[in-house]
Amino acid sequence: MKINKIKINSYGKLKDKEIDLKDGINIIYGKNEAGKSTLLRFIINSFYGISKNKKGKEYSDYDRYKPWGTEEFSGNVEYELNDKTKYEIHRDFKKKNPNIYNEQKEDISKEFNIDKTNGNQFFYEQTKVDEDLFLSTMVVGQKEVELESKQQSMLVQKIANLVGTGEDNVSFKRAMDRINRRQLNEVGTSNSREKPINVTARKIEELETQKNELSQYENFKYDIEENKNNLKEEISKLENENNLLKEIKLLDEKEKIEKEKIKIQENIKNENNEKINLAKNKIEEVKNNNKNILENNFDKSKNNKKINREKNKLNKKIILIFILVILINVMQFIFIKNKIFNYIFLLTVPIAISVACLLKNKLDKKIKQEELEENKKQELFNNVNSEINNLEQEIKLLENNNLETENKLNNLKNNFNLKINLEKEKIKNKYLGKIENDKLNNLINLENINYEVENMQNKINNKNIELHKLELDQKNIEPKLDNLSKIEEELVNNNNKMLTLRKNNESFDLAKEVLTNAYEEMKNTVTPKFTEELSKNISSITNGKYTNVRFNDEVGLIVELPNGEYVTASKLSVGTIDQLYLSLRLSMIEDLSDESMPIILDEAFAYFDEERLENILKYMKDKFKNHQVILLTCTNREKEILEKDNIEFNYYKLV
Repeated sequence: MKINKIKINSYGKLKDKEIDLKDGINIIYGKNEAGKSTLLRFIINSFYGISKNKKGKEYSDYDRYKPWGTEEFSGNVEYELNDKTKYEIHRDFKKKNPNIYNEQKEDISKEFNIDKTNGNQFFYEQTKVDEDLFLSTMVVGQKEVELESKQQSMLVQKIANLVGTGEDNVSFKRAMDRINRRQLNEVGTSNSREKPINVTARKIEELETQKNELSQYENFKYDIEENKNNLKEEISKLENENNLLKEIKLLDEKEKIEKEKIKIQENIKNENNEKINLAKNKIEEVKNNNKNILENNFDKSKNNKKINREKNKLNKKIILIFILVILINVMQFIFIKNKIFNYIFLLTVPIAISVACLLKNKLDKKIKQEELEENKKQELFNNVNSEINNLEQEIKLLENNNLETENKLNNLKNNFNLKINLEKEKIKNKYLGKIENDKLNNLINLENINYEVENMQNKINNKNIELHKLELDQKNIEPKLDNLSKIEEELVNNNNKMLTLRKNNESFDLAKEVLTNAYEEMKNTVTPKFTEELSKNISSITNGKYTNVRFNDEVGLIVELPNGEYVTASKLSVGTIDQLYLSLRLSMIEDLSDESMPIILDEAFAYFDEERLENILKYMKDKFKNHQVILLTCTNREKEILEKDNIEFNYYKLV
């Protein structure tokens, strides 16, 4: 695989850059701060995407390389695989996924898997190299190969790690120690005390004890529940019987009311008969006491005729007197010429009138007196007759009332038994199936119903008191049962936790076993290959000065000196150790992918002397003919050496 062209629209400080790359060695020259490291990050981010996660750094790649003053944040990379198929990536870094085009510029982005976290996985699917592996092998960043003397042991350890485990940051011993520490801290052992597995075991034991203590209340709860159900059933039966008794009592009261109605009607009839007899006796008594009045049988019209006759008789007398007086006066005027006598005789007229008036008044008084007497007689007669009539009317009303009462009595008596029997039958049918038949018949035919109702109510009250006591008992144990539920839940959680701890413990044991086996396998298979390859590489790089490199568990990496002596790698010079580290990383490239991955070196040789630089460049030219090499540098040393040795290279100046 090789990169053919890089086009940067805007990324960090780089804008509008187009870089054409060739097979073999490519030198990209730029002064310090010209953007060489930015270019390297652009290539990596184009293949694997850009992260907004800081990953322990002060700024994330996204925030660090996002250009200022422009919305453009994109670029393209053209590359081809070993089979000559060509692709182009267009990456808009503000978006998660890129656009991938084939040689015909068709968008084939959907042909690759999309990871929710890392986006489109096209480059991994094509090369089988993820970002971490790419950075740890194919890319050697600025000053990664150079270390000061005081850091020498760290670099030796990284080389030993690479040879022993295949990863420069993975030491078998440290990995095993770390697993043991994690196993101790995250799980614990039988000898530890305050570790998770020990704390959880004690907690489970404590919860089991509490559970056993509280479990008895659970049985008690079931007993209470059963007793409550039995009591409720008994109370239900008693309430049915009590309701029956109440209805029978009510029917009994109705029966009494009906009987009382009959009795009332009979009393009314008897009272009426007594009143009739009293009224008849009273009539006889009135007739006997007023016999004379009744026998005279006063006739008012007859009396009026008598008075009229007397009035007529008086009127005739008065008229006669007036005629005589008038005749006398007429005669006196005719025959007696004496005026005195005339006037004297004229006085007879008012005298006659006065006499007539006196007679009239006397007669009126007499008539009035007679009328008064007659009226009294009439009133007395009327009163007697009225009293007799009233008594007779009363007798008639009472007799009519008796007829109505007799009808009511007959109706009441006729309907009484039928009505009571129907009500009893209705009540009986209502409680059929709720109360046993024998008991039902006995209750319906009870005589002392009031006593039974009271007795039944007492039974119900007593049962309700028992039920209330059970409910109080149940209420008292509910907190304990709630606590039991919590304990059981906590016990389940702790058992699950213990199961997880044991699984984790097994996982740690398995990891140690796998790690040990892998380490042994590495020592037996991979490590010899690494050390053999490393020996060849270091021999080439050092012009045969160092030809044999070995690795053992006790001292790590050892190197054979020209005189045949073996010394630990830590005793070599810093420059030689740098060469070892670089050659070991480069030796791994062939085994990591089916593709001939490009090698990118960013200021990797800044502290190499001329001889070592020339050796490493020749070594890379010969060793990695099938790999594209990209050198990012701020000096012309690499260019001058390549030109001196007539080694072809592609040159690009980054300005």
